[in-house]
Amino acid sequence: MTTLSERPVVSPRRVTDVVGAYVALTKPKLVELLLVTTLPAMMLAAGGWPSWRLVGATLVGGMFAAGAANTVNCWFDRDIDRLMSRTRNRPIPSGAVSPRAALVFGVVLAVASLALLWLETTPLATALAAIAILAYSVVYTMVLKRRTRHNTVFGAFPGAAPVLIGWAAVTGSLAWPALVFFGIVFCWQMPHFWALASRFREDYARAGVPMLSVVAGPESVGRQSVAWAWATLGATLLMGSITPVLGWAFAIGGGVLGAWYVVESSQWLGRIRAGVPDRPMRLFSVSITHMTLLSIAIAVDVLV
Repeated sequence: MTTLSERPVVSPRRVTDVVGAYVALTKPKLVELLLVTTLPAMMLAAGGWPSWRLVGATLVGGMFAAGAANTVNCWFDRDIDRLMSRTRNRPIPSGAVSPRAALVFGVVLAVASLALLWLETTPLATALAAIAILAYSVVYTMVLKRRTRHNTVFGAFPGAAPVLIGWAAVTGSLAWPALVFFGIVFCWQMPHFWALASRFREDYARAGVPMLSVVAGPESVGRQSVAWAWATLGATLLMGSITPVLGWAFAIGGGVLGAWYVVESSQWLGRIRAGVPDRPMRLFSVSITHMTLLSIAIAVDVLV
């Protein structure tokens, strides 16, 4: 019989490290950015504030769904993560979590997310979440990421899915404002991620991942980023014109933010052409601020 004094003592620090490693697998900063678009989509669909229970279930279910897809991404990409300075300290390459444990964790998160969404939201929201998980973890991560320069464009579909999930959680259907909001987030992702991929171009090249910044010249990446920034602005203006509940906050804020995105993308291209330090992370930071403030503008218009 084991006495109390003979039982192993689990260090609180060790428990914290383990929990932190599993949380890191979900890429919490990316999950947070995805959820930023879910709540305003729900508010638009409801024409106000949905019930707290529905908001909580949708956000937690969406967090689990995104975390599941990101965890499977970390599991599959563990070989190339070891080669990249940006990712070599992730939980699997560093040895903090075994590949098998990571995969099981990802599957458990996926099941939990779909169960919660099914019980508390709508069948359509649940189906869209399932499609998004599969699209990112299988179609993007396992099939396209290492095979085509267009991987970012395909990866942008699940990246914009929280908008549709949030809308469907409230209404059980989809409508034009949801689809146009989806288009804004979809277009926005290209300059956002290409800026990051340009900053870590050598990492992706070393890992053999054909990101656009690896297989195309910097000027080509810059030109395409400007084009997608203009598309983001265009979709924003379209959404303002077809969504009656949106008023001055979105009209002014969306237009200014979209123009800012175009200007920053154009300045990035200008620095590339001039042969001066292009500072891609400046555009990356601006993109995050842009989407956050745009979501706030939507929330303000709906509530005011």
